[in-house]
Amino acid sequence: MAAIEEVKVSMTEQVKPIVVGVPKETFPGERRVALIADIVPSMVKSGAEVLVESGAGVAAGITDESYTRKGAKIATRDEIFAKSEVVFQVRTFGANPAAGRADLGAMRPGQIVIGMTDSLNDPALSSDLAKTGATVFSLELVPRITRAQSMDVLSSMATIAGYKAIILAADVLPRFFPMFMTAAGTIAPARVFIVGVGVAGLQAIATAKRLGAVVSAYDIRPAVKDQVKSVGAKFVEFELQTGEAEDKGGYAKAMGEEFYRKQREMMAKVVKEHDVVVTTAAVPGKKAPILVTEDMVKGMNPGSVIVDLAAERGGNCESTRPGETVHVHGVTVMGPLNLPSTVPYHASQMFSKNLIAFFQNMVKNGAVDINADDEIIRDTMITKGGEVVSPRVKELMGTAPRS
Repeated sequence: MAAIEEVKVSMTEQVKPIVVGVPKETFPGERRVALIADIVPSMVKSGAEVLVESGAGVAAGITDESYTRKGAKIATRDEIFAKSEVVFQVRTFGANPAAGRADLGAMRPGQIVIGMTDSLNDPALSSDLAKTGATVFSLELVPRITRAQSMDVLSSMATIAGYKAIILAADVLPRFFPMFMTAAGTIAPARVFIVGVGVAGLQAIATAKRLGAVVSAYDIRPAVKDQVKSVGAKFVEFELQTGEAEDKGGYAKAMGEEFYRKQREMMAKVVKEHDVVVTTAAVPGKKAPILVTEDMVKGMNPGSVIVDLAAERGGNCESTRPGETVHVHGVTVMGPLNLPSTVPYHASQMFSKNLIAFFQNMVKNGAVDINADDEIIRDTMITKGGEVVSPRVKELMGTAPRS
């Protein structure tokens, strides 16, 4: 198993070690683990005690022996929640609403839990987390600031999703991606259209280009045009007013229905000209906008493929069935869920490094220091002291005070 660079965690000069627990993920089909074995030695060297549930890393290709060899201790799930001051998870309750409920009774006041909570999409579940008394941090809410780039799990996981979307499309498309010069004549390259140029979109462009496709891309944010061109794709421009299309964090904002109607009219012709369409448009806390209608699907050539990366939020394509691959008017429409979990080793590696960078930021002088003046800590803290404390989550729950 390839080693990765050492991650330094500042926990020196402490008398009592910080006990960090890593339970096995229980969300159906989840193969990632929150902490890979290669990061354990730096944590132990810095004074931490690391407990890992038996089998936690197996689905990602990391054995219990790998953890113990690196200095971790194998424990039961009950032991991890009972002994750990800090718990690392990929999916905490909220992002794992069914199976994760069993962990609520094991969490305790003052315990720190760090992972993904899906709190913007189902904010009401944060109340159940608050009742445990634990201090819960949601990694999806890491602010997009320079200091927090190393902690950005959304970008890391989106990179994997964009890559895998193209691999899925190439597997089912009844054409080659690259141009070939053969004894039977010239094989024309596939034409790929990426809708939404965030991290996933850019990685999809880069992967499709590496496979030899001719790639075009569109985003409602004109500012990404240079990024699209920098990875070798053509930027498709529509005559639409897009001045309010981006929020201060760099994410695409939800637009009005009239905007989306005009956008769909202009997009229909472009979609028809392509063999593969990958859609990635999602707005945190909202249902994904419909960008590709069934009429557009009907207008595509038979054998064409649509991969809808917004399937978990309802989908950008009207024909998408989340978690399924369907055939509509001769077109294969794929609605994959949790794509990062299909590349579990590298997804776990990336997630681990993001999580450790986040955790390192809250360790001062060998102890955990929850400094509410730190923008990163403040913005990601969902619950503390038995209450929901995140302003964003409280607003979505309708419990934020009126200004």
